[in-house]
Amino acid sequence: MADPKTPKQEGSLIALGLWLGLLSSLAVLALLWMGSRLWALPFVPFDLFDWLARVLPGWLIGSVISGMVAVIRALQNILPIGNISDTAKLTEQGMALGLLVAAGGGLGALLGWQARRNPGQLSFYGQLAGLALLAGVLLIEITLGKALRGFAMVWLAVLLVGWGWGLAALLQRGRAAHSNPLSRRQFLRVSGAGLAAAALGSWGLAQLFSSPKRLPGRSAGAAQALDPNDPFGSQFTSGPAASPSAETLAGRPAPVPGTRPELTSTADFYRIDINTLAPQVAESSWRVQVHGLVNHPRLLSLSDIRSLPAQTQILTMQCISNPIGGDLTSSSRWTGVPLPYLLAEVGPQAGVVGAHITAADGFDEFVTLEDLQDERCMLVYAMNDEPLPSEHGYPLRIYIPNRYGMKQPKWITSIEFVSERVDGYWVRRGWDREAIPHTVSVVDTVMVEPGEGAEGMVYTGGIAWAGARGISKVEVQVDSQGWQAAELIQPELSPLNWTLWKYGWPYERGRHTISVRAYDGSGQLQDLTPRDTIPSGATGIHSATVDL
Repeated sequence: MADPKTPKQEGSLIALGLWLGLLSSLAVLALLWMGSRLWALPFVPFDLFDWLARVLPGWLIGSVISGMVAVIRALQNILPIGNISDTAKLTEQGMALGLLVAAGGGLGALLGWQARRNPGQLSFYGQLAGLALLAGVLLIEITLGKALRGFAMVWLAVLLVGWGWGLAALLQRGRAAHSNPLSRRQFLRVSGAGLAAAALGSWGLAQLFSSPKRLPGRSAGAAQALDPNDPFGSQFTSGPAASPSAETLAGRPAPVPGTRPELTSTADFYRIDINTLAPQVAESSWRVQVHGLVNHPRLLSLSDIRSLPAQTQILTMQCISNPIGGDLTSSSRWTGVPLPYLLAEVGPQAGVVGAHITAADGFDEFVTLEDLQDERCMLVYAMNDEPLPSEHGYPLRIYIPNRYGMKQPKWITSIEFVSERVDGYWVRRGWDREAIPHTVSVVDTVMVEPGEGAEGMVYTGGIAWAGARGISKVEVQVDSQGWQAAELIQPELSPLNWTLWKYGWPYERGRHTISVRAYDGSGQLQDLTPRDTIPSGATGIHSATVDL
């Protein structure tokens, strides 16, 4: 029979359970992290978050993405928090950890409630709760397509069932303390367990976020030595989008100091995908299957891919979630196999409309046959003259000109030629089916060149991009004055790269607003109507306000 506890005493048990659940979840996090690092076991919080990202409604995911980007951009104006993609990924990881901590608090509160109603069976309920957690985790891992070895299942069973049992044991002590005056020794035992859990968890989280990223692709090959007279490596480009000569590039006007580089470093290249941690793909076991409606199916290793004819292109890629003036866009030098060559090798059959591409993380997308036949489209295995890092698709990803990044899978494992179009991961969640980039232009920097009196000049610079369509003109407006043509830093590093621009005007003290707009290679003005990123990418004019 339950003890006649008062509502206040019952509430105290629930509060104690909540507190112990929160603290013990930190210890569980630390142990899960240790297992993932030492034995490549599942890190449950991140897998839970990845699972939610795959099963929640597309409108909700899109709203969360837009909201997160908006908050990060607002914080960038007041805090040194870094770029959007890195901050967003760190935020996602924090949310994932928070989910498990919240689950621990809920588990503890539930057991605290049971401590009042069924004190004799508290240990049973703790183990039962642990088994329920284990069942949910195993279901999530199976849904994500992750193979669990026997040791992994035993590890998770011991950890999760032990978590429930341990919480119940701590609550038994807490309940006993309610029946008798809480002695100093009892208090130290219960509190000490919580503090030990907190200390272990804090250490584990610190290790998690301070550990270096694993880049398995980096050991697969050596970087080429760039010519100091050709800092952009244009001599290493080839194919239909090859760069101008080093001599031609050297003869261009210099950009305004503070304008972003024409090439983004690998470390700074934006990363957006559906994973809290990038998949770690082993080259020894990885293969890409080229199959479906083809005459000669192939199963290719990375060595097979690297042995095929290749080309190197400097190109810009942008995320469809990039807001006007955002930094979810980067430029890099990519090396890979032109898709037309692979088409000739496998021989698509009559009626093929494109390829359904799937990836190691469960992502998938459809690529039209027209895109696959584009000589600039390629299967990419190297980035900036080094093997792809795991964060950017190691061992293989695709590049498609004139499409946003959402259409270009990483970690590719299958290329299936099909006779009917298949909507891809983000299209099924409400994003644009074609994902053709809008023309965009951005003000990167404004600087004053010292001068005497009215001779001082103000210079502004930035980028403009229109996918593979190129840029024909950029115009700048200062305050309410008319639009004036900017000077373009042309030719670009490649026909697929963004265009740098610059503009100068006489210095005038005060606050000024500088706006920019661009025209694509056909002379079409960018869409000036302000629109959010969902579902087809952001449009509108970018402006910067400065005090001179």
